Amino acid sequence: MKHELTMNEIAKFQKEYEQKPQNRVAELAVVNNGVAKASLDSEKVRKLNRTFSIEIPTDNVTDQKQSGRCWLFAALNTLRHGFAKKYNAKNFTFSQNYLFFWDRIERANIFFDNILNTADRPLSDRTVHTYMQGPDTDGGQWAMAVSLIRKYGLVPTYAQDESFTANNTAFFNRILNNKLREDGLVLRKLAQAGKNDEIEAKRQEFLSEVYRMAVIAFGQPVQKFDLEFKDDEGKYHFDGDLTPLDFFHDYFTDDLDDYIVLFNAPDHEFDKLYALPFEDNVEGGSPVRFLNTKIENLKEAAIKQLEAGETFWFGCDVGKDSDRQKGILAHNLYQTDTIFNIETKLSKKERLETGASGSTHAMTMVGVDVVNGKPRQWKIENSWGSKVGEKGYFVMDDNWFDEYLFKVVVKKQYVPEKLVKIWEGKATPVEAWDSMA
Repeated sequence: MKHELTMNEIAKFQKEYEQKPQNRVAELAVVNNGVAKASLDSEKVRKLNRTFSIEIPTDNVTDQKQSGRCWLFAALNTLRHGFAKKYNAKNFTFSQNYLFFWDRIERANIFFDNILNTADRPLSDRTVHTYMQGPDTDGGQWAMAVSLIRKYGLVPTYAQDESFTANNTAFFNRILNNKLREDGLVLRKLAQAGKNDEIEAKRQEFLSEVYRMAVIAFGQPVQKFDLEFKDDEGKYHFDGDLTPLDFFHDYFTDDLDDYIVLFNAPDHEFDKLYALPFEDNVEGGSPVRFLNTKIENLKEAAIKQLEAGETFWFGCDVGKDSDRQKGILAHNLYQTDTIFNIETKLSKKERLETGASGSTHAMTMVGVDVVNGKPRQWKIENSWGSKVGEKGYFVMDDNWFDEYLFKVVVKKQYVPEKLVKIWEGKATPVEAWDSMA
């Protein structure tokens, strides 16, 4: 069905606009200040007072700068808080650059796997097109960080500090992804021609080139280092000649298998385990999986983990109802319906179904304010540096948690046994374009 706008219709719209004086008031406010500033609900800002009944002591925030590494920063922040608690060293941090280096190599390798496994399909096939669209990007999931840590270990920030490219990934991403697309086409043609004996040689050649690019961009990966730090009481600690895996195995007692990813996607069946193979980054590593369940289960487990003095990784749609500079996430923070005299009421389920919302950013939860048994607001450690929010910390109201938080990574001991059993079962795979991705 098609409809062509007529000038009579436009004249009618203008007349209807002029009949309501409040439209002109809104026009002046928005034209001069922008939608966000004109519609910001100051009452919601006032109510978020940043006082929390449960608050885990943390210190300086990290800064991912111009990169999509939030998932890695949030994972390492979660681990460093455990390290800080155990060794009384609050400002000790782990190298994101080190793991990011290996992430690029591993993603290139798994991209080649995916391309070869779909070589019998046309380039126009949606799955193949999706692989080619983003061969080696820098966004990610909790399980991806786990895969890297298990295989390559951890190093302190001082052992392999941030590189310019790790902080500013866009230019390098373009070069690397174009190279991988070209490599992918070569491998597809070899597979289609049945030249299996040539495929592995070409793959090794391509991976060697990717490795060279990564070393030039991020620096050579650390092989051994001396662990050296002073704790919060000034006590000196030294452990020499450690490999990254030595450090991880010797200093971290938490089993990464103890964590469960609880997801809240109302457009999918609840109490069911899903897998997202498209986002796996390490062949033979931890698969990206989500246990979809009602939001109350996420909150209950989250509060239990914080009560135990443990922070946790979570994923959300950070761009919705948020003020980056103030560090506020509050449902209906912007009264845009009032400004435009409209009514928008998409549910969380409908937003997922229509692509209006999804998980876009990972952060670390470090506190919650529970009043009369109910969470009122949550304290967040972001990875956008100290110049936003309150020295880098954000506050989220509980309604925003309901609407725009999608996943939390919590320990099994804080999750109902029924859900633990589901987590240990077989997952249903979803496509790369699924709303859970």
